[in-house]
Amino acid sequence: MTYKTYRSITVVPAEEAGDTAIHDTITLAHDARHIRRKLLHLENGDMLMLDLPQTVMLKESDLLMAESGEHFRVAAAVEPLYEARGKNALHLLELAWHLGNRHLAVEIFPDRITLLRDHVIRTMLEGLEAVVRDIEAPFQPLHGAYHGHSHGHHH
Repeated sequence: MTYKTYRSITVVPAEEAGDTAIHDTITLAHDARHIRRKLLHLENGDMLMLDLPQTVMLKESDLLMAESGEHFRVAAAVEPLYEARGKNALHLLELAWHLGNRHLAVEIFPDRITLLRDHVIRTMLEGLEAVVRDIEAPFQPLHGAYHGHSHGHHH
């Protein structure tokens, strides 16, 4: 079987993708979505050389457009996470503060926080009376002020 290599210098934000036809999908863990230049392996065996002018933080369902016109959907990989729940909204806010104070990547929901597994952090959360359980799910953590305020897309 012959595989093809594409080149992309354009990111289309998920909210602008509309009903664009998708050629294939690239599944990446959260830390692999902070990217500028890399050879990415597509699910069908083809490859995409990503060559952006600056580093971006790709989100679930963003599209990478090849110079030849094909669009490739970015998918967030399922990762081993903790789900932390507080006793109430104020307690959840306190848990978020403690995690932020440690500069940890977290995804915040109205009723829970998810974060990468780390037994030391689990012990801390349980010591703060959080209910912590192991889950596996796509991870879209918030990114702090030092990552810049734009999504970093190019058109």
